[in-house]
Amino acid sequence: MKFWDQYRLRLERKRRRARSLRKRRELTPAALNVSKIQKNDVILFSTLRNEKIRLPFFFEYYRKMGVNHFCLVDNGSDDGTLEYLISQPDVSVWHTTRSYKRAGFGMDWLNGLLGAYAVGHWCLIVDVDEFFVYPHCDTRPIQALTHWLDQSSTRSFGTQLVDTYPKGKISEAHYRPGDNPMTVSDHFDAGNYYYERNRKYGNLWIQGGARQRGFFAGRPAFAPALNKIPLVKWKRGNVFVSSTHNLLPRSLNLVYAHNGGQRASGCLVHTKFLEMFSTKTKEELARKQHYAASREYNSYSKHRGGKHDLWNGQSVKYKDWRQLETLGLMSSGDWA
Repeated sequence: MKFWDQYRLRLERKRRRARSLRKRRELTPAALNVSKIQKNDVILFSTLRNEKIRLPFFFEYYRKMGVNHFCLVDNGSDDGTLEYLISQPDVSVWHTTRSYKRAGFGMDWLNGLLGAYAVGHWCLIVDVDEFFVYPHCDTRPIQALTHWLDQSSTRSFGTQLVDTYPKGKISEAHYRPGDNPMTVSDHFDAGNYYYERNRKYGNLWIQGGARQRGFFAGRPAFAPALNKIPLVKWKRGNVFVSSTHNLLPRSLNLVYAHNGGQRASGCLVHTKFLEMFSTKTKEELARKQHYAASREYNSYSKHRGGKHDLWNGQSVKYKDWRQLETLGLMSSGDWA
């Protein structure tokens, strides 16, 4: 990489760190339990709004995985989400009604909290409809993975987002608090993915799958990015750039093998398409707080939102991580 390109990335990193410090002042602690965080704890970070219905299973899933503490930003919920979060003993929650869009779509807030509470920790950064799947996750806690990554001198772990959807209309994918959304929204596209290297940040850029097929067939380049780096050993000076698609320093984006071979990777099973989808789409269109003038949500609305049926004859029913590895969507690499 040329000297001037490296220099510009260093400047960008400094600007984003300074911005995160300013934006952190927009957050008001609602339940501060960070004193409970121990030296080797794995911490989960997320920004959310009006997600109370999803939270019981979300906490169950990640607690069972081995996550020790949750640092969450509530962005003006009015459905009881904040009150529910405050009642959880392993949760620290901050509240704000400030603009999600002007906070880098929530990443400025999370960068600020990561810098304050995550240094030296392995951290998961996910949305509440995303479920981290890694090799051997059915038999090994996340600490087994982070220990192996430490032993391998690896500081970040990459995933591909896999959109799941029901067989039938999305509006008929009925969901109750505590249900496993992966058994309700339980199909996905096994193929139709496109990969290219992002030269600026060095990360692998992935598009395709169900959302591109169902909502962006006429404009595939505008489909959402599916590459994410949700697991990072946080160090002072780290900063996310665009959601968890890429971060700085640039070396943290190099999560896939370049010259043949296999490097361990995982998936984020994305359970957006449940019966609440139509209501959520209308809410987010009204708020106008999402990327590119809410282009993604505009596309959902034009395709009849919850009445849409993403299932087709090539859809595959979701089983487990071994299935995803067999299909080439993730890899156990040399982690035996």
